Amino acid sequence: MLQTVFIRENREKVIQALAKRNFDATQLVDDVIALDEKRRHTQVELDTLLSESNKLSKDIGELMKAGEKAKAAIIKQKTVQFKDRSKELADTLATVSEELLQVLYKLPNTPADIVPEGKTPEDNLEVFAEGEIPVLHEGALPHWELAKKYDLIDFELGVKITGAGFPVYKGKGARLQRALIAYFLDKNTAAGYNEYQVPHFVNEASAYGTGQLPDKEGQMYHDATDDLYLIPTAEVPVTNIFRDVIIPGSELPKLCTAYTPCFRREAGSYGAHVRGLNRLHQFDKVEIVRVEHPDKSYEALDGMVEHVKTLLRELNLPYRVLRLCGGDMGFTSALTYDFEVFSTAQDRWLEISSVSNFETFQANRLKLRFRDKEGKNLLAHTLNGSALALPRVLAGLLENHQTPEGIVIPEVLRPYTGFDIIN
Repeated sequence: MLQTVFIRENREKVIQALAKRNFDATQLVDDVIALDEKRRHTQVELDTLLSESNKLSKDIGELMKAGEKAKAAIIKQKTVQFKDRSKELADTLATVSEELLQVLYKLPNTPADIVPEGKTPEDNLEVFAEGEIPVLHEGALPHWELAKKYDLIDFELGVKITGAGFPVYKGKGARLQRALIAYFLDKNTAAGYNEYQVPHFVNEASAYGTGQLPDKEGQMYHDATDDLYLIPTAEVPVTNIFRDVIIPGSELPKLCTAYTPCFRREAGSYGAHVRGLNRLHQFDKVEIVRVEHPDKSYEALDGMVEHVKTLLRELNLPYRVLRLCGGDMGFTSALTYDFEVFSTAQDRWLEISSVSNFETFQANRLKLRFRDKEGKNLLAHTLNGSALALPRVLAGLLENHQTPEGIVIPEVLRPYTGFDIIN
């Protein structure tokens, strides 16, 4: 959530920055400024009235001690009027503050200066690429056919048990999934990330804190009975560990990693491009989250990008890194890098990770602050990234590492799988 004071003092800058998202923020920005002005005016009037009321209360006490009950009664009548007016002002302040909050929720984060212009994924900027795209043998198959051939994943059984988008992993397919999770977690913890096991449900406050609400209700599974949401990513519960927390500056940065299943409704996703593991309602992901000092968050973002590169390099997968344009960025992000693995059998790129800096946007919602050397409480910066999302990584492994003899397992995974080939 953007800070009100920043919007008030930088009206044109905010409007121009959000225009890079192809978002016309003029009316919302003006609404924020008007509501904030009303809120501040009401707060001043209320504070003044309460101060005067307190002074009159002291005067009443002194008059009563002096035996001047008549004068005390007159002043007491005035304090009753002050009390009624104070209640009116307090109610107005609460209403205006809530209206202001709801308008702020509608404003996305302002993009960083280096975010490229653009409206669609085609406008994203490729900033890095690595790995040679393999030339597959004649008769090479896409991952959904490989999964059936080697009895690794049963998509039809998932439909029977639950519905489309809920696959069942079997045998070496299940072991490969488990191996990837363990490998990612081990690499993350070796890089200094502290591992967490977190709930798979979150409450409404947590969903608002990281920006899933009110922006993504349609993508989340909701249990109306208990008013809880299934998590779309471990980012939500992990980042909320620090909600309403003031961190001593000396303890920054906070580095966290967690494995969770992720649940997304993905309404309206149909067609060949979402076949197999390309788009699921339930999938596994290992996440990394950082809480950083504002002066160091972009250095940290670069470090996260390099860390994900290492994972893909060790898995021997051809990949590229994209800097997302304004029109393709998530609602809460100031800067996002997407990683894509090339699917040789499908002849297209598949997104397998997003690494983002949210600056103070989430922290403002979360009331996540740190105490600097001067003792001031300031908003921290939050970052997160997939390290990594499993379905498309698994698809890339199956497709790019297939041979006429079987699917060759990358060396780094063999200690976890216990086998070096699927045949």
